[in-house]
Amino acid sequence: MKKVILTVSLFVASVSVFAQQSNVKEAKSIIEGTNPDFAKAEQLISAALKDPSTMNDPAAWNIAGQIQSKVNEKENTKLYLKQPFDTTKMYNSILEMYQYFLKCDELAQVPNEKGKIKNKFRKENADIMLKSRSNLLNGFVQYLNSGDSKKALDFFKTYADSRDYPILADAKLAQQNDTILNQYAYYAIAAAYRDSDYELVKKYAPEGMKYEKNASNCLQILAEVYKAQKDSIEFLKTVQEGVAKYPSEKYFLGSVIDYYSSHNQNEKAMEFADNQLKNDPNNKFMVFVKAYLYQMMKDYDNAITYYDKAIQLDPAYVDALSNLGLTYVLKAQSVSDKATTNVNSPKYKQDQAAIKALYEKARPYYEKARQLKPDNKDLWARGLYRVYYCLNMAPQFEEMEKILGIDSTKK
Repeated sequence: MKKVILTVSLFVASVSVFAQQSNVKEAKSIIEGTNPDFAKAEQLISAALKDPSTMNDPAAWNIAGQIQSKVNEKENTKLYLKQPFDTTKMYNSILEMYQYFLKCDELAQVPNEKGKIKNKFRKENADIMLKSRSNLLNGFVQYLNSGDSKKALDFFKTYADSRDYPILADAKLAQQNDTILNQYAYYAIAAAYRDSDYELVKKYAPEGMKYEKNASNCLQILAEVYKAQKDSIEFLKTVQEGVAKYPSEKYFLGSVIDYYSSHNQNEKAMEFADNQLKNDPNNKFMVFVKAYLYQMMKDYDNAITYYDKAIQLDPAYVDALSNLGLTYVLKAQSVSDKATTNVNSPKYKQDQAAIKALYEKARPYYEKARQLKPDNKDLWARGLYRVYYCLNMAPQFEEMEKILGIDSTKK
């Protein structure tokens, strides 16, 4: 009885093997015809690739790749003849072809029972892949523009990684200066960053940094990835690299300062600012930063001095104007906190006059900021609201209430 069961099992297995081998041959025959039915060929080969009897047969994967090569060839012919063609099918066929040929090559490189490798597919398939390789980037752009960044990145990764594919080793792609790859890498890592695919950003950011026009932006995205991952060591290392390479780039300068400030290292932040100003004394941004650090340290007099210097370097420096107004307000508050509340004290009038004088000094800077950036209310509205209130400027104060959407009846 056991012998009968074994015989039946072997018979069924042999039938399955024969059926799938037949599918592979039929699929091959279809695509070699004059008017191939690609849908049928794909159906046949798909079954063969899933069946245990043929799923490890390089010939089956080769035919799968050949089918996609023929599909691509047909769509390209339509394009050449200015006939309607399927853009999606044209690009997807290349991506799938790469995947199938890679698997074919992997299986064909497995030594036989005698320990020998007989890969009869490599040369022909490599030639086909190389001819279509540039269109992987076109597929990347196509899907990126359509909003499908995940699929777009599949195309980009295939193009970039193909430099190291064993099947394409003879082309020595990794040794070539691929400026197109470097240029497109920026758009790839920007898309990956939006998708929170941080590992992809880290892998390909160095490629983007080889293209000078996008190099700074790529380094900034890489820094933001380390920030998102809370990797403070790599973040600081990256922004410091940015300062060294792009000393005038505010992002890197500000990021170093923010890092030191957020880690309660104000002395290092000030030292960094001073070093930058040694190299460029008229760097208005670093003068602004130095003022900001003094402001955070509640050294309002020095903050005022440096904000004033930044404004002298650039009279339209809105952030400096706004912050100088804020510094006077903060100083007024500091004086107010220490002022006497005894109205009968001779010092009361003196303290109130000093407080009022500081609000008066704040007012023109906020008003100048409003004049320069009327749409950016964050720079001036709250500040003027406070100033006008403290100076008893009722009409102006009421205007600020309306701008800020404050209902005075509910106060």
